[in-house]
Amino acid sequence: MNKDNSMYAKKSLGQNFIHDNNFIKKLSSAIKTSPQITIIEIGPGKGALTNELLKKEYKDLIAIEKDDSLIKSLRKLEFIGKNFKLIHDDALRVDYEELSNKNSIIVGNLPFNISSQLLVKWIFNSKWPPSYNKMYLMFQKEVAERIVATHGNKKYGRLSIITQSRCVIRKLMIAKASIFSPVPKVDGVVLELTPHNKHSNIDIKLLEKIVKQAFSQRRKKIKTNLKDYMEVLRKIGVDIELRPEDIPVDIYCKMATK
Repeated sequence: MNKDNSMYAKKSLGQNFIHDNNFIKKLSSAIKTSPQITIIEIGPGKGALTNELLKKEYKDLIAIEKDDSLIKSLRKLEFIGKNFKLIHDDALRVDYEELSNKNSIIVGNLPFNISSQLLVKWIFNSKWPPSYNKMYLMFQKEVAERIVATHGNKKYGRLSIITQSRCVIRKLMIAKASIFSPVPKVDGVVLELTPHNKHSNIDIKLLEKIVKQAFSQRRKKIKTNLKDYMEVLRKIGVDIELRPEDIPVDIYCKMATK
């Protein structure tokens, strides 16, 4: 066992390091790159996935790590990896619009305690379609299930609607809890998210406001939760006797049209 406590995963940072090399290789293979692609990796940790990404074709590889104790080890990759840059910062504070370009992808085994916050940050990008063209992200299983849930499902809600309003989502693979250190209580799920422009005329902040209000009392009907939007609901022909989880993403997006 490594006696260097500084290299242990920190619960306060939501860290769970992957120690299964076969899984890392499989994940790296699923991440599609080209010589024109800039890869932005979130939370490289001990560099397990980073080392595999360095073997791929890409233009630049930018890794963002907050943990002070991991920086020294990751700095070594700047000397052996082509066009590798390490940013020592909190992923929630980084300006991704400035960092990314039209040929960039975001990848990462996200810190479990801020994974949904990071996703919402990227979804709320002021420019849409955004500069990144794909995201390959690891979430706790319960969070992933909320992201991909469709209307009529009990897990369908704010995160499902906000994400699906702007991305096509595909489940790539399950990460068993046993491949992590420390071992989390639930499995992880890797999702591939591809931005779409199907709802180019929505006001994303208005959409979040509507959805938050709709699900404020989940078992109430929308005639109660969305009473402030009755005129809009009638105009687009929505049955006001429905509950918020019964309304598809497209309808919520119509309500939030600019």
